[in-house]
Formats: sequence, structure tokens, C-alpha cells
Amino acid sequence: MKFYELKTALEHLNELTFVLPNGESVPAHFHVTEIGLIAKHYIDCGGTMRNEKVASFQLWVANDTEHRLTPSKFLGILAQSESLFGISDLDIEVEYQVDTINKFHLAFRDGVFKLMPTYTDCLAKDHCGIPPEKLNKKLSDLTPNSSSSCTPGSGCC
Repeated sequence: MKFYELKTALEHLNELTFVLPNGESVPAHFHVTEIGLIAKHYIDCGGTMRNEKVASFQLWVANDTEHRLTPSKFLGILAQSESLFGISDLDIEVEYQVDTINKFHLAFRDGVFKLMPTYTDCLAKDHCGIPPEKLNKKLSDLTPNSSSSCTPGSGCC
């Protein structure tokens, strides 16, 4: 989800709900403790230099169970951060404490925000000697090569 898509979704909501990948909801009394621009400048294992930028916000839960962040208040916080960082067209990354701090992608479905898992990956598989993934094929789709196939009665087996 892009930053501007988050803002658009918030305009039509009366309450905020974030759901973890396991289906559990983030407690309704969460806080948004920070919003920022994260820039990552690095070299991958194949020697390619890369630059990435994401808009990030952190959800945090305290013991103030009466606290509720409204969509309009969240929109105000987002507007302020957007003017500071210029992040309207960036993808969003959400940080939330599970066993340790996890990073999630964000999606919006059925009036709730879904925290989607993120995964590591090699960006230079062609340089690392990682074999390409094998394609699953049906045996019935394979055409036998007459010189290397064994047929009943041919004496090859």
C-alpha cells in the first residue's frame, strides 16, 4: 500500500482496525509512536548498488486501554509527516512488536488494515549460484526421446 492510498482509505472510516497475519487484531488502544522516511542504500551480493525508500510507522500498545486513535487524528499526523518528508508515493512499512519488532506491508480490505508478512530474498540469484526453481511438470506432458527411452520388449531393462 502506498502512503496516499492509506490516506484515502482513512477518509472513509469511523474507526481504525489493524489485523495481524494470524487473524488477531492489534488492541484498539494502540498508539502510532512514529512516522518516518526510511532510506536504505546498500550493495547486494551480486555487486549491484541499490537505493530503497519506504514510509514507515510504528504501532505500540500501552496500558491506557481507553485510548483510541481516530481516523481523522491519524490523517492529521500523516499530513504533517507528508509535508516534512514528501512521502506520498512511497510504499508503507509498519513496525509492530510481536515476539520482537516485526516489519509488515500494509493492505486494506473490508474496512480493516491488514498487516502482511514481509520476507527476505536474494536480489542477485544469478550471481550466487542459486539454481533456478524447478518447474513441476506432468509426466503425461513429457515426450519420450526414442533414443533414450526404454519400451517393453526392447531389452533395455
